[in-house]
Amino acid sequence: MKKYLLTIMAGLLVFGAATARAQQEDLDAQYATDLLKEGQAPDFTLPGTDGKTYSLKDFKGKTLILDFWATWCPDCREEMPQLLALQKRIKGRKDIVMVGISCDTDPEKLSAYVKEQGISWLQLSDFKAKKESPIYNTFKVKWIPTKYVIGPDGKILLATVVQDKVDAFVEKLLK
Repeated sequence: MKKYLLTIMAGLLVFGAATARAQQEDLDAQYATDLLKEGQAPDFTLPGTDGKTYSLKDFKGKTLILDFWATWCPDCREEMPQLLALQKRIKGRKDIVMVGISCDTDPEKLSAYVKEQGISWLQLSDFKAKKESPIYNTFKVKWIPTKYVIGPDGKILLATVVQDKVDAFVEKLLK
């Protein structure tokens, strides 16, 4: 009887994992269809919350993870622990950089949330709403959170709304 129950439980776990994977892929099918999928990433110039201005060329030679997000976004808040864990995994790596691009319109709210969460990666923002932000339009971001992984040569390697896909991609880079 125990063997039978263990077999059923194992089957349910496999089914659950497959269902979760299918749901994640469905999220990309729903929300990532217009994202830039290949080719050179568009250049951008944005102010950072550190007072400096950054462009895509500042990250040349590094793998760049762009996280389009906002403090008011429930899905962005929900995945924050995953992003914090990813930052820990890449800490000390000079060849991989994570950058947040917020569509918050209030600099104080963004700064407070970043401090409260212990977010240590660079944050950029033009402090415009998503629909009004040139970078969101250039990268065709219609849903947040959205992620791009850009290679050292500036080419788009991954565009997704699924953080697990970014984590899996980065794990391959870390090997």
